[in-house]
Amino acid sequence: MRLVLTGRNVEISPATRKLVERKLAKLDRQVEHGVVSAQVVLERERHRRLAEITLHLRGDHIAHAVGDTSSWASSLVEAVERAAHQLQKVKGKWEARRRAGSTGRRAAEAAGPVVRAARARRAAPVRRGTTYPAKPMTVDEAALAVDETEHPFLVFRNADTDEVNVVYRRKDGRLGLIEPEE
Repeated sequence: MRLVLTGRNVEISPATRKLVERKLAKLDRQVEHGVVSAQVVLERERHRRLAEITLHLRGDHIAHAVGDTSSWASSLVEAVERAAHQLQKVKGKWEARRRAGSTGRRAAEAAGPVVRAARARRAAPVRRGTTYPAKPMTVDEAALAVDETEHPFLVFRNADTDEVNVVYRRKDGRLGLIEPEE
């Protein structure tokens, strides 16, 4: 984690730098090293000590917290607690996204009965229907045969091309033809 420590109206001592680094290490561990960089501004105004922390996290997330008390240590603790709360929310979103991306039984159960029914339909075995020979006939003869029966389609061998074709009844009542590509 990259740290930029700035002091306004205050000189940053090595002890203060060490305190800031120790507090920020706690935040970095909280999100499993997800903090890319941190900017800390320490400011003194008469009797107030302000600690302003801005954290840049992976995924373009930013956490910003301010602590305002009469001592540097308590200001840092207050700012770190506020930043920790924001990091906990971001971490929860990351984990929820990771859980939502998983596939498996729990994900299907959480998705509801629609997904379970769709999976059950895919897993169902194919049942064989009635078999009949594909008679050689022309497209016009096949269209007449579909019109005469209640079946929605007819598989036949095209007498002109000697290929297997399908004539079917469309939803609008007209007939369609399926021919194989060559």
